[in-house]
Amino acid sequence: MGLINFSDLPVNTLVGADWKTFKAVTKGRTVAPGKRVKYILTKCICRLLSLFVPLQERKYKKLLANKPLQHDPVFILGHWRSGTTFVHNIFAQDPRFGYTTTYQTVFPHYMMSMQWLLKPFMKALMPSHRPTDKMELSPDLPQEDEFALQNTCPTSYYLFWFFPQSMREYCDRFLTMKQATEEEIADFKDKFMKIVKVSMWNSRRGVKDAQYLSKNPPHTGKVKTLVEMFPNAKFIYLVRNPYTVFESSRSFFTQTIAPLQLNTIPLEEMEQNILYGYKELYDAYQKQKKYIPEGNLFEVKFEEFEKNALEITERIYRELNIPGWDEARPAIEAYIGKKKDYKKNQYQYDPRTVRMVNEAWGDILDAWDYERL
Repeated sequence: MGLINFSDLPVNTLVGADWKTFKAVTKGRTVAPGKRVKYILTKCICRLLSLFVPLQERKYKKLLANKPLQHDPVFILGHWRSGTTFVHNIFAQDPRFGYTTTYQTVFPHYMMSMQWLLKPFMKALMPSHRPTDKMELSPDLPQEDEFALQNTCPTSYYLFWFFPQSMREYCDRFLTMKQATEEEIADFKDKFMKIVKVSMWNSRRGVKDAQYLSKNPPHTGKVKTLVEMFPNAKFIYLVRNPYTVFESSRSFFTQTIAPLQLNTIPLEEMEQNILYGYKELYDAYQKQKKYIPEGNLFEVKFEEFEKNALEITERIYRELNIPGWDEARPAIEAYIGKKKDYKKNQYQYDPRTVRMVNEAWGDILDAWDYERL
């Protein structure tokens, strides 16, 4: 347990943004009166830390900017609460895979310098488990790339964590990129490539045949852009019972966002945004997966993966032609064995929830053979 409860955080994760990104992210956005102290404290810390951003920039240009990746990445896709964290943690047991750490997502500009100073503070303050589902938390554990993106460029869907009143706007512009400008798409590509290279330098420096492993639900709506960047990338797509996804997303967004947000919206509006965003993400993926070369995509229902995690993980390695299964198997098998007694949240679907999901996501229920309630 950290020194501060997650619900009592005095700042939000924008403390680790560079000053240019912070200004762009917050420009024109409403800060609720009750969030002014959090905003000002976050802003002051961000401004102070930003003075040290050039330290990493110089090192990055010297060591990594012109250095190619050994392999195109492996991407784990799927809507939030679809089991992507579990799959990510399984594959991260393979010592070949590098990843973005939780520390890096908050402090992406202070990886190649100042990590020695900032990480101990983060470790002391952060909780040991996520508040909603009790998944373990630690500065060095693998984390979603999107949290690092939101602190490096103003083109991240996760900006709605701070400004939920703009959730629909962020969805259309940055979740699916359908309303993003060419400049914004180019900025995303540039900043994401930098995150990948710094992640590999940090987590798998010197490892022979290393490969980047990404778990990032917002990437599900950007498949075409990712294939443009990484033509031989591998993709693992997870889908989970939509009733569970909705219930879990509602719980996660309302409980986890609350300590980070700078304005608020009613629960009913958040629910409608979840329904809208899921459909937009699903449709974007279905339209764009045709750009993935044959043999580079593995789709699976999470319920099936969870029942046969080791067997399906091996199938993914074999079918996507990912090297190193025999070497990685002992660690992966040990990790899966430790999680067998993990108790997931159990959800009861009230009639209102069932009705909303059936109306908004009924075609998805049918497409993946989930029984309608």
